[in-house]
Amino acid sequence: MFTKVLVANRGEIAVRIMRTLREMNISSVAVFSEADRNAEHVAVADESVLIGPADAARSYLDISRVLKAAQHTGAQAIHPGYGFLSENADFAAACEAAGIVFIGPSAQTIASMGDKIEAKRAVRALGLPVVPGFSEAGANDARLIEEANNVGLPLIIKPSAGGGGKGMRVVYSLSELPTALASARREAMSSFGDDSLLLERFIETARHIEVQVIGDQFGTVINASDRDCSLQRRHQKVVEEAPAPNLPDNVRASMLDAAVEIARSVNYTGVGTVEFVVDALNPLDHFFLEMNTRLQVEHPVTEMVTGLDLVELQLRIAAGEPLPITQNEVKVTGHAVEVRVYAEDGNHNFMPSSGPLVRYSVPDNVRVDSGVRQGDVIGTNYDPLLFKVIAHADTRTEAFMRMDSALNNCVVLGVANNISVLRALVQDSQVRSADLNTGLIESLGLGQTPIHPSPHQVIGAALVLTNSLTPMQPTTAWAIADGWRVGEHAQTSWSLTSGTDLSTYVTVSSDVSGFWATVDGGEPVRCSIMPRPPLQDCFSVVVNEIAEALTVVIEGNRVLVGAAGSSWELNLPAEGIQDNFASGERSLDHVRSPMPGTVVVVEVKVGDSVSKGAVLAVVEAMKMEYSLIAPHDGIVIAVSAQVGSSVAKDAVLAQVGPNEMNP
Repeated sequence: MFTKVLVANRGEIAVRIMRTLREMNISSVAVFSEADRNAEHVAVADESVLIGPADAARSYLDISRVLKAAQHTGAQAIHPGYGFLSENADFAAACEAAGIVFIGPSAQTIASMGDKIEAKRAVRALGLPVVPGFSEAGANDARLIEEANNVGLPLIIKPSAGGGGKGMRVVYSLSELPTALASARREAMSSFGDDSLLLERFIETARHIEVQVIGDQFGTVINASDRDCSLQRRHQKVVEEAPAPNLPDNVRASMLDAAVEIARSVNYTGVGTVEFVVDALNPLDHFFLEMNTRLQVEHPVTEMVTGLDLVELQLRIAAGEPLPITQNEVKVTGHAVEVRVYAEDGNHNFMPSSGPLVRYSVPDNVRVDSGVRQGDVIGTNYDPLLFKVIAHADTRTEAFMRMDSALNNCVVLGVANNISVLRALVQDSQVRSADLNTGLIESLGLGQTPIHPSPHQVIGAALVLTNSLTPMQPTTAWAIADGWRVGEHAQTSWSLTSGTDLSTYVTVSSDVSGFWATVDGGEPVRCSIMPRPPLQDCFSVVVNEIAEALTVVIEGNRVLVGAAGSSWELNLPAEGIQDNFASGERSLDHVRSPMPGTVVVVEVKVGDSVSKGAVLAVVEAMKMEYSLIAPHDGIVIAVSAQVGSSVAKDAVLAQVGPNEMNP
């Protein structure tokens, strides 16, 4: 067995792998970029090596720098995690050439199965069904556009070199294809260092089913059951569960057998995943989708129902040990569900979010795989995944109930997140009945409509603000901000806004019986507030005899409020803000960046005529691209965006004035 292993990844991925290394008494080496100097995975590791700047292409994706770090520290093996170089055949070959063990399959296997184009060819040769489409090594845009008619619409564009939803684009019209191909290539190159693409028929009622396979160096290949990963946004998974529910026994058996046959055909060694698409309306109609020649983000649900440590198995297999279990010894017990908590705005189309993680706490009665700590600054250089919550129980219903309770007790303040969407999903009747497909989140409209704080939560924020006016240890009665004056107590008023979605006005007054609050001119309601030690900034707020636990943090003119897993950023008026609105700066003519990021494309120049919906520029952040579009027909009268420049959230990148003939 190895004595030292380098983990060529970051975040929760690296932390999770290091946990098993520690349990096996193996020293861990972290690599980190300039952006990750103070990251959790660096703190957890026994040793750490700086390998480059924030740009992943010059750090985490730089094969020579990763290998030099391993050689410098004396690491005998490299675990690639998932993402980055985990499915890069050149990296696996370079490790072998350097005399360092790559913890995963051989370079030849990765080339065969890690490349989606080659994988489809190999699986067709086995006589197994694959999703209809077009895949050809080196196909340029002209070739892909030529073949699109044969594939049929709608179709999905996919990068050949990686997964995780990066670079995927669904196309419903051939006119969309050139722009979608260009965007997909940029994102694929940024994420995987390879911009090869393929086309597939898009099955709109698809279920995404995976089979976990494990193979050793002696030819033994087994499966560790299956998972359902159908709940996705932007073709990226957000909720996974094991085993896959409501799957006919013959379909399950067919996929388990096919997965093992595929893995055995390429002499697979290590832990991998064979993925299938199942038509939710006709489960007998199922196809091979791809093989991930690596550990998956969602591997914990398989670990929870089988009792296996998949990272430990990877290490033992890579060290030349035979599989310690047989197929008959793999038993599935109970049900497990995992959710991914992202730094993205669940109220505004899942836009990436960044900034300091002001408050962070998670329950300790479920498994949490995390790569962040309170106080961390969440940047825009990498994937927005913060942590994963995994719940296990005897039944599927109990597992979902336990997950809902766990999410209710999560506190994430300072960056927008998707916990409210996750709670809506695990509570949804269609999800609870296992009527699943990859378009369900979109069809339910989740993430599209802002969820505002309730009057109860707004009152709680106002009470904390009012109490903050009094010093911690007032030395005189005059320092107590209770509004006392001769005759009656004065009111304290608070104007709170949240972007352009919410504006509310709260008044707080007090008398001998306690506090009273009025929201937006409504009827006064009796209220009170008490701290809930030892929890930081947590209060019990009672409104009309109903108590609710809130976390409230005041930072300058920001009031961060958390309740039942959800969170909001409320803003107090800042000097001059009313003037900005009054001057019309927020007019529809201004096209703003919805997130901090980097400008990767500018499509227009001053004087161009544009139609409503035309793409003006493209901003990239957290490996996601967002197109800025013209708000109406008109003339481009200003462009401040420049390719390669960094922009702040809400920065004006272009201005579109009315047409002269149609003001």
